[in-house]
Amino acid sequence: MAESKGALIAKSMQKHAGRAKEKLLQNLGKVDRTLDDIFEEHLQNFNRQHQTATRLQKEFNNYIRCIRAVQTASKSLMEAITEVYESGWSGHDLLYVQAQNMEMLWQDFSHKLGDQVLIPLNSYTNQFPEVRKKIEKRGRKLVDYDGQRHSFQNLQANAAKRRDDVKVTKGREQLEEAKRTYEMLNSELHDELPALYDSRVLFYVNNLETLFSAEQLFHSESAKVFAELEAITDKLAMESQRGTYKKPANKLPAHNGNASPANTVQRSPEAVQKLNNNVEEKTQNEDKVNENVEKKDTDNQNLTAKTEEVYDIPVGATLAGLPAGTLYRVRATYRYTREDCDELSFEVGDVIRVVEYDDPDEQEEGWLMGIKESTNEKGMFPANFTRPI
Repeated sequence: MAESKGALIAKSMQKHAGRAKEKLLQNLGKVDRTLDDIFEEHLQNFNRQHQTATRLQKEFNNYIRCIRAVQTASKSLMEAITEVYESGWSGHDLLYVQAQNMEMLWQDFSHKLGDQVLIPLNSYTNQFPEVRKKIEKRGRKLVDYDGQRHSFQNLQANAAKRRDDVKVTKGREQLEEAKRTYEMLNSELHDELPALYDSRVLFYVNNLETLFSAEQLFHSESAKVFAELEAITDKLAMESQRGTYKKPANKLPAHNGNASPANTVQRSPEAVQKLNNNVEEKTQNEDKVNENVEKKDTDNQNLTAKTEEVYDIPVGATLAGLPAGTLYRVRATYRYTREDCDELSFEVGDVIRVVEYDDPDEQEEGWLMGIKESTNEKGMFPANFTRPI
């Protein structure tokens, strides 16, 4: 076993030495080399294709990392904006929904770039190292073939002097074997390299179309979200100017029970006492009336605020031509499968009519009650899976 291993090592070293000698002689111009201009053209195309694909892969990996960093920063920013935007301001719930929509858009965009663009690009570039190994092997076999060819030529030149037919026969066999090995690899690469080079067009078309489509969808949908957010802040600005973004406080009229100095007249002690008693009684009655009015106004305001909070109509929703009982309509931007019997399942693009809850106390933050137009099914659904139309 040791001798066999040693023999293999010696044979490998002999091959390397023979190839190094042959290359040196070729570089010095002492011997010729086999040329293949068509293969050299294929090799140049392969090198250029490999170089550009590797750079694209490197730059796109960097782009993906930046996208994910911006995704994290966007999430933190929207959380801070939601925290700053006080719950008592108009459109608070809608702003929260739009923040969730923005986060889902970033997630969908990042996943599309990774799954549909980066993974195919990695698969495309992974084929180049294997082809490169085959090209290098073809180069080694070409050197072996040239070496055997030159050795056989030397044997033929010396055969007439020494008449060593055994060596000539063995040299011819080694030459034929080296030629057959080289030509087999050379023929395979003559087929594979042009096919690989031509495949770049269809791959880049599909890969770049997917990239540009994902970019276009993300930016168009995010523009809609920011338009909604801008409309929310515009509405708050107008209400701030009118002073209606805070609940108005009722002021009770001041009653001091004192008569105007212009109407002061001299009265008897009994008349003054009687007048004071009447004023006090009237003041107490007015206080009770004002308390009832204030309580009623407060209740009405609470009821109105609660109704507006539950059924806040988003900015941009079309209210004209809606069926009776419909607040507004939305279109599904993501698929949702219900997890409870009172929820509503839908596909992307389904139109849903938003209606009032049978019991407003059942309202949950970020959820709406609606009827799917295609099936007339009714149930609760997450608002951030849809957008108003």
